[in-house]
Amino acid sequence: MLALPRRTPLPHPIPLAFAALVLAAALAGCGGRGAEAPSAPRAVTVGVVAVQAESVRLDTELPGRTTAQQSAEIRPQVGGIVQARRFAEGGSVKAGQLLYQIDPASYRAAVDSAAASVAKAEASVETNRLTAQRQAELAKIEAVSRQDLQDAQATLKQAEAELAAARAALASARIDLARTSVTSPIAGRADVSTVTAGALVTANQTTALTTVRQTDPIQVDVTQSSAELLKLKRDLAAGRVKQLPGGETVVTLRLEDGSTYARSGRLSVTGASVNTATGSVTLRALFPNPDGLLLPGMYVRALLPTSTVEAAMLVPQQAVSRDAAGQASVLVVGSGDKLERRTIDAERAIGNRWLVTTGLKPGERVVVEGLQKVKPGDVVQAQTVAAAASVPASAAAR
Repeated sequence: MLALPRRTPLPHPIPLAFAALVLAAALAGCGGRGAEAPSAPRAVTVGVVAVQAESVRLDTELPGRTTAQQSAEIRPQVGGIVQARRFAEGGSVKAGQLLYQIDPASYRAAVDSAAASVAKAEASVETNRLTAQRQAELAKIEAVSRQDLQDAQATLKQAEAELAAARAALASARIDLARTSVTSPIAGRADVSTVTAGALVTANQTTALTTVRQTDPIQVDVTQSSAELLKLKRDLAAGRVKQLPGGETVVTLRLEDGSTYARSGRLSVTGASVNTATGSVTLRALFPNPDGLLLPGMYVRALLPTSTVEAAMLVPQQAVSRDAAGQASVLVVGSGDKLERRTIDAERAIGNRWLVTTGLKPGERVVVEGLQKVKPGDVVQAQTVAAAASVPASAAAR
């Protein structure tokens, strides 16, 4: 009988099934964790400003310099030694005030000598008058010749002429004596003195002793192109430029340090011709200067009001970006706090803001802070911030 081979018993099926179940559960668990959705990113906080429509007055800004309305260079009209200076350098002086005293001794002596010459000439005239009268009486009775009478009358006329010359010399001597007291012809502020007591001065010398300038009111001379002048005249005719009751144009002044002069001036003179080399016209404005803040020769900028923009939209400059072509745009927080890029027209700077003519509506929120952290399409958390600065009552147009 053929013997059959012995079969190896199979392992128990229960542990294999259990292992399969555990592996399936582990795979299912891994798959479940991989399918979980990631958490939503947190919205970036940005600072925004809600633009509002407002009225803004635009000014034309013109460069200029201050000049004294009157200026007098003080020079001696007689020579001599300066005895004293009678004013404070840099201080105010009045018209007719004594500034320098020149030694008057020699001029006083000249006056005395001229006065003596006048007295001598007066005596000569009186003597010759009596002689002429006697000759006239004698001529009536033919006691003297007609020639003697004519000679006496001629001598009298010569004596009278000498008296007139003596009186003129006396008047000239008195004028020279008066000129030893050097006075100011105008009221104003005196410059520094170029001489001191003891200095020798000469008549009509080239170097001025000092200069007196009238600085209240003070003039501001500005230049404007002829094309801008034509536009200004049209604005004046249309009433877009503010004027005083007398028809004069109001002008404000910006100083070298950027501050605005506290007092307004008035446009007083417009040049009558155009400079052919520069194509510009000189305008002159007058400003009150009671405290002497404005000094002749200062560089200033005059602001002439030219127009008023109603419902103007002003956006902080840091909110505006420009592309390579120079086109301006801003980021606006739209519906659902989603950012969108808005193209705008911003061609005029007013202070630290741009005047926007198109592209925005009142109430829209413009991003001014956090621009480097966001881009169009992002959802943000908008936080209102204060505007950088308020718009001045009169803004310079550039």
